[in-house]
Amino acid sequence: MSPKATTLFACQSCGASSQKWLGRCPECGEWNSYVEEVPAPAAPASVRPGEACARSLPEIETRADDRVATGLPGLDRVLGGGLVPGSIVLVGGEPGIGKSTLLLQAARGIAAGSREVLYAAGEESASQVRLRADRLGITGERLLVIAETDVERIVAEATGRAPAAVVVDSIQAVRHAALSSAAGTVSQVRESAAGFVRYAKERGVPVLLVGHVTKDGSLAGPKLLEHLVDAVIAIDGERGSSRRILRATKNRFGAVDEVALYEMGSRGLEEVANASAALLSERRVGVPGSAVTAAREGTRSLLLEVQALVGAAIPGSPRRVAIGVDAGRLALLLAVLERAGVSLASREVFVSCAGGLEVTEPAADLAVVAALLSSARGKPLPGSSVFFGEIGLLGEVRRVSAAPARIREAAALKFENVYLPSRNAREAASAASVALRPVERVTDLVTELALSGPHGSARTSSRSGAGPIESEG
Repeated sequence: MSPKATTLFACQSCGASSQKWLGRCPECGEWNSYVEEVPAPAAPASVRPGEACARSLPEIETRADDRVATGLPGLDRVLGGGLVPGSIVLVGGEPGIGKSTLLLQAARGIAAGSREVLYAAGEESASQVRLRADRLGITGERLLVIAETDVERIVAEATGRAPAAVVVDSIQAVRHAALSSAAGTVSQVRESAAGFVRYAKERGVPVLLVGHVTKDGSLAGPKLLEHLVDAVIAIDGERGSSRRILRATKNRFGAVDEVALYEMGSRGLEEVANASAALLSERRVGVPGSAVTAAREGTRSLLLEVQALVGAAIPGSPRRVAIGVDAGRLALLLAVLERAGVSLASREVFVSCAGGLEVTEPAADLAVVAALLSSARGKPLPGSSVFFGEIGLLGEVRRVSAAPARIREAAALKFENVYLPSRNAREAASAASVALRPVERVTDLVTELALSGPHGSARTSSRSGAGPIESEG
C-alpha cells in the first residue's frame, strides 16, 4: 500500500508551512492566509554516483557575444548587456504599469534577429495579444503566441520549437498539473518557476517571467521565487504620469544599480534619450528648497532635483518625512546641521527626490543640506548650481566616486557651478569646464549660502574651502 500523501497548509504571503491550519501566520503576521496544499511527489533518483560530468573552469566554453539583444537599449543596459542564454528574468510591477507591453516589445526585438520567440499568454487569449500587438505596431511571423496555463505544455511547445527566448505572462497565472492547488498559490508559483528554470538551464534559452506585486509593492509569491531567478527587473512609475523607471533589484550577470527611463505612449514604451533633462524639466528655478544633485546610477550620471520643506516650529515631536531619500541619512544630516548652528529641532522637515527616483548613495548629502538651508531661510539657491558630496558625522564633506563624470553631466546641461568635496575639486580642477566650489565642512556651505545675493547668485568667499576654483581651459 502506498503511503498517504501528507497535507500541508502554506501561507500565501510568505510561503511558511504548517501541518495544521492557522488563522494568523506566525512568520509574516497575515490573517487567513493559510491554504491547504498537497506537495508534489518526490521524483526517484535516476543518476548513480560518478555519472555527473564536472568540468574545470578552463574547460567550460563561453563567448562574450552570447547575450541576446532585446532591441531595447535601456532594457539591455539594465540587464548588463542583454539576455544571457539559459537565464531566468523576473519582471515585476503594479497592474497596468507596462510589464506586458515591455516584454511584447522585447519579443519583437529578439524576433527581428531571424529567431523565433514564444510568448505564452496565461491571462489573455491569443486574439487579445494580437489586438495589443496591433496597437503597438508589432507584426512578424517569428513571434509565436500560445494561450496556455499548463507549465508542461508550454515547456513541451518551447522544446519542440527551440525559440531564441520564451516569455511567460504571468507566473501567477500558470500552474503545474502535478499539484492540485490553484494557480497563484505558493506551491504552484514555486513549482512552475522551477519547471521553467530546468528548461532554461538544460536548453540554454532565456525565459522572461511576468510577476505581479502585492498591495505593499513587493513581488507576489514566495521569496524563494526571487532566489530562483537570475535577475529581477522592476518597473516603477507614479500614478497619473506616463514616465516609467526600469531598474534591476537583482542581477547575477550585471550591475544592480543601472536604470532606464521610459515614456509610455500610444506606440508603447519609448526610452527617454536625455534622462537628466527629462528629470529636471519640471523644476522651478528661483524657489527656496530646491537643489540639484548629480547621482550615479550604474555607469551613468543623472541630475536629480532634491526638494526640502522646513515648516514652522510646533510643540511636541515634529515630523521628519523622507520620500526617495534614506530616512536615516536625513536624521544624520539634521544632527550635523544642528551642530553647525542651524537649529531645526522644533520644526517639521520634509525631503523628497522629485521624479520618482530614489537616491540611495551618500553623495546626495550635500544637496539635501543645501535644500534644507534654502527652505529654512526662505532664500533660493543659485539656479545654475549642482551639489554632491558625502557628509560625515563630524561635519566634514567627504570625497565621492566618479566626480569627473558627474561634473561632465552638469556641464552638458549648462550648469555653471558645482559644489563638491575639496578633494574631488583638486582632482578634477584641470579637466572641469565649470566653476568648481570646493566645500571642506558643512559650516563652509552654511557660510557660503548665507552670503547669497537677493537673486541667488553666490558670492565669492575668502573662507578656506568655500571659494570657487575656475577651470583651466
